[in-house]
Amino acid sequence: MLGFLSARQAGLDDPLRFRRAESTRRVLALELNKDRDVERIHGSGVNTLDIEPVEGRYMLSGGSDGVIVLYDLENSSRQPCYTCKAVCSVGRNHPDVHKYSVETVQWYPHDTGMFTSSSFDKTLKVWDTNTLQTADVFNFEETVYSHHMSPVATKHCLVAVGTRGPKVQLCDLKSGSCSHILQGHRQEILAVSWSPRYEYILATASADSRVKLWDVRRASGCLITLDQHNGKKSQAVESANTAHNGKVNGLCFTSDGLHLLTVGTDDRMRLWNSSNGENTLELYSGSRDCNILAWVPSLYEAVPEDDETTTKSQLNPAFEDAWSSSDEDG
Repeated sequence: MLGFLSARQAGLDDPLRFRRAESTRRVLALELNKDRDVERIHGSGVNTLDIEPVEGRYMLSGGSDGVIVLYDLENSSRQPCYTCKAVCSVGRNHPDVHKYSVETVQWYPHDTGMFTSSSFDKTLKVWDTNTLQTADVFNFEETVYSHHMSPVATKHCLVAVGTRGPKVQLCDLKSGSCSHILQGHRQEILAVSWSPRYEYILATASADSRVKLWDVRRASGCLITLDQHNGKKSQAVESANTAHNGKVNGLCFTSDGLHLLTVGTDDRMRLWNSSNGENTLELYSGSRDCNILAWVPSLYEAVPEDDETTTKSQLNPAFEDAWSSSDEDG
């Protein structure tokens, strides 16, 4: 570690090399927290989670059983090992419970007094956290797959909703109605996400293999359709102007809003420059074993000996002095 810091300070090494090495170390060290557990309330799979951004204390979960649970993540017992308890829930006996699977839950970005949920029952519901009653309900003609509220909006209260239809619908919390529709995709909308940098910029992902960036103020709407080939393939090629070679079922912006991460059924995750739509070619791969793999260099690489008939291995320079300093480094 100190070797990297010294080389960076002296200008002998690229700062990105240090950042990548440290990121790699952290990724490889990830493991489940053995001291913290969460009380089990759902009777079946959990589809969605959201931790409120104000205090980072309360978490919502939505399950395939239609149940929504609110957890308190704070360790009130002050014990090293503890279980996060459920504060309340919208159970099967609640009069406003979703009839089918809950696909997305999200806290209102500015306080914990309100949250939203959407479901396969073709509804988007706005909840009062204190009373656990619905403040408003938006009904749709198609199954709802995803919704999202802007975390930085100050001039609008729009909720973007992706449904089984090819149109993105924008619901206005102030008026209680759908304000307008974004058209351009050819199949169902599987994921939507507002930019955390610009309040009018929206990203959408579809089963048509495309990801689009929109400025919702513009009449034409669509700004960019992401192209995995960065325009280097002929428009006649089937994969031209597609983000993935399969359905795109997830996306999110980085916290600074400068990049967009997408995931598809082609077992790939791609990182995009959100300003110009360029594929950064940072590629990640996953598989059916539910693991996500980041491509990192081999720890040791083969080096031929002088007689060219034998080889020896040495530490890959990408990992050299990455985790600890040697005696020479001081």
